Amino acid sequence: MMRLICHTRHDRTEQLEFTVQVTVFSSKSYDRRFLEQANLQHGHDLRFLEARLGPESAALAIGSPAICVFVNDKLNAETIEILANGGTRLITLRCAGFNNVDVEAAKRRGIAVTRVPEYSPYAVAEHSVAILLTINRRIHRAYNRVREGNFSIEGLLGFDLHGKTIGVVGTGRIGVCVCRILAGFGCRLLASDIHCNAECVKMGVQYVDLDKLIAETDVITLHCPLTPDTLHMIGTLAIERMKPGVVLINTSRGGLVDANAAVAGLKSGKIGAIALDVYEEEEGVFFEDLSGNVLQDDTLARLLTFPNVIITSHQAFFTQEAMHNIASTTMENVTLFAGGNLDRVNVVVSP
Repeated sequence: MMRLICHTRHDRTEQLEFTVQVTVFSSKSYDRRFLEQANLQHGHDLRFLEARLGPESAALAIGSPAICVFVNDKLNAETIEILANGGTRLITLRCAGFNNVDVEAAKRRGIAVTRVPEYSPYAVAEHSVAILLTINRRIHRAYNRVREGNFSIEGLLGFDLHGKTIGVVGTGRIGVCVCRILAGFGCRLLASDIHCNAECVKMGVQYVDLDKLIAETDVITLHCPLTPDTLHMIGTLAIERMKPGVVLINTSRGGLVDANAAVAGLKSGKIGAIALDVYEEEEGVFFEDLSGNVLQDDTLARLLTFPNVIITSHQAFFTQEAMHNIASTTMENVTLFAGGNLDRVNVVVSP
């Protein structure tokens, strides 16, 4: 429950502050570190749980007016019903995307939903280019070879990014950062978005429809949200229209890529390489140490067998700067909620 605390600072005017109990789901050591540091300015009561949120674990939040969740927590109608009955009035996401939240259910039960709309577009953009360079120049394979005493460069042939045509799908904060970096490599840039970004146009990016982008580019990198319209936007038909040997990069949302279609594209040679930081069935796998377990996802296991595939575990956002910004905004969202003064920029659902 919310507690009203009165105190005086530096013998000045007395101020009223609301301290809220916040149950933090899917918490790791790094979440605790950054959230506790950010909370020094707010003084909320943070309860850290390693459990992912879902219908089976929602009862753990009973008595908490606020919960804090991440990308793989499941906030469907059933979960939200349990949360609402247990007294939760705020769901604060420590991420930008909210496709894992049934916002209509939250609205019906009077639960506010907030997010972190921007934390560090540079973090995700730089990781996107890093895994592009890695998969192109076979750095992952070279690293493993050299550690085993194999200094051969057979099979490590890459290509110059300079002069290649790169397709950037989505030119929001992250997409425009990607364009800036790749423009520095001397790439020709095509982009697809429902809105043209003036900065992209100024740097020479050409906006085209998605079909043209898919057909003409050597590399496709995805930086758009997951919606019903973008679900499996990279599927069998799209892959058929791509140039032979295309390189596909996804650091946005796993559901943008039909993983089974991608496997087929790799087997046929239509796709030359794939680098993924997200995966459509990553829940229960990414962010976990499964090194002593048998991987149950056959499609993911198949992808990991290809030498021309790199998969990182949803770490594109994971920089010191991004974690600091995520924690600061999350704690600020809780304080604004407690004071009845939510920042409209960060609100997905109003109570």
